[in-house]
Amino acid sequence: MTTLATPGAPPPGAPPAGVRPPGARAALVLPGAATLLGLMNYTAPIATLTDTAAGLHAGTTARIWVMSSISLGLAAALLAVGALADDHGRRRVFALGGGLLALSSVVCAVAPDSAAFVAGRIVQGAATAALLATGLGIIGHTFTGAARARAAGIWGAMLGLGIALGPIAAAGIARLADWRLWYWVTVAASVALTAAARALPESRAEHRRGLDLPGLVTMVGGVSALLTAVTLGRTGWTRPTVLVLLAAAVALLVAFVAVEARRTAPMLDLGLFRRPAFLLSVGGAMVTGLAVIGMASNLVTVMVSALGLSPLAASFVLAIWSGASYLVALQARRLPARWSAGHLLAAGLALSAVGELAMTGLDPGTPWWGLATGLVIAGVGSGLANAMLARLAVDSVPPQRASMGSGANNTARYTGAALGVALVFAITTGSGTSPRALTHGFGIALVVSAVVCALGAVAAVPLTRRLAAHATSSAVVPSPQER
Repeated sequence: MTTLATPGAPPPGAPPAGVRPPGARAALVLPGAATLLGLMNYTAPIATLTDTAAGLHAGTTARIWVMSSISLGLAAALLAVGALADDHGRRRVFALGGGLLALSSVVCAVAPDSAAFVAGRIVQGAATAALLATGLGIIGHTFTGAARARAAGIWGAMLGLGIALGPIAAAGIARLADWRLWYWVTVAASVALTAAARALPESRAEHRRGLDLPGLVTMVGGVSALLTAVTLGRTGWTRPTVLVLLAAAVALLVAFVAVEARRTAPMLDLGLFRRPAFLLSVGGAMVTGLAVIGMASNLVTVMVSALGLSPLAASFVLAIWSGASYLVALQARRLPARWSAGHLLAAGLALSAVGELAMTGLDPGTPWWGLATGLVIAGVGSGLANAMLARLAVDSVPPQRASMGSGANNTARYTGAALGVALVFAITTGSGTSPRALTHGFGIALVVSAVVCALGAVAAVPLTRRLAAHATSSAVVPSPQER
């Protein structure tokens, strides 16, 4: 059975506390840069959807895939690449992710139609998964104690900064030149990131678990079927194809749990779900994806279609939220050490709920600054939650499985995001697509998102108490080795 390391404990072979580990600067800078690039690319089509769809001759269903396809690659690959990185080397998988992102970005840049573009975006998602899972795994292996909290906070800040800069950069480039140029920029950045990866320290688990092929097939198949059903469901939830995909998703994910429960070296150790810190990490990430990323991903469309803003102007308004998220996550390390990550996560989710409620009451005449207060409050909550989730992701698993912990956390986040984007879209457009109908529908979606965030905050409190009790008992009761 997997044992849980003390939060902040050094991994086997790590330098003593206070000694700067080799490659520490690269282990801080490169995962942050990769996360920034990955999230900028993830959010880029939010601001260029009209131009992209026109250039690819994409119809209504194809537009949905243009927006959602990267989430499919991300969610399906995150846990798998995390396990592979722990076994075969985090630096190696990080570099492979950078190279794959460059190649798939070329496909997107030259795509002649929507099918080729969507295929490229799915592969971009898998490549981004490799960068995210290994990047946080590298941080978890390299740093300990306060240095780990600081590094995890910086990594979490890059999530907010990437969401802030992605739509602005893509919209600005599209306005000056062509929407395809963004993907060539991504190619250049990915090549530079791959070349720089040689400066990273290599790390892997002390003992390999080997390829969990049954777990890999059932998990990837189940998540892919679920997210494909969610994507197609936006054009009709009772269509036979959607129902068959949902049934296949349930069957495959149940099979995944059954397979993992019987394996001696599973890709995902189900015993971790008995750990309060792991439940906080995965559950908090799922809520963030459902209720925060889902809201933010639809906000630009509402501002353009209902409030009359240009895509570039709407991207700058969205940056109020994501910019606040970045600043708060960056400074979260300065909070008192006695404030636990679980309580701060609960506070972050609660603030996100308050911010979303503050944005209700929109109508077609609402000026952009009518959103500002809610965006600031929700951004503060998101930044606090991102920093705590990054910390919990690496502290909630044994150090030698840091990439698996990151993979599980981010799988929950981006599966939740795909579901959240679909849910908010369905509610927003449920009454029609006129400006008044959109603002009315988005107001309902904001209330639903706020309720989900509030429930997540409430659920985090007893888990945090269990975590504190577990830590106390672990400190008092000696381990078998100590006996």
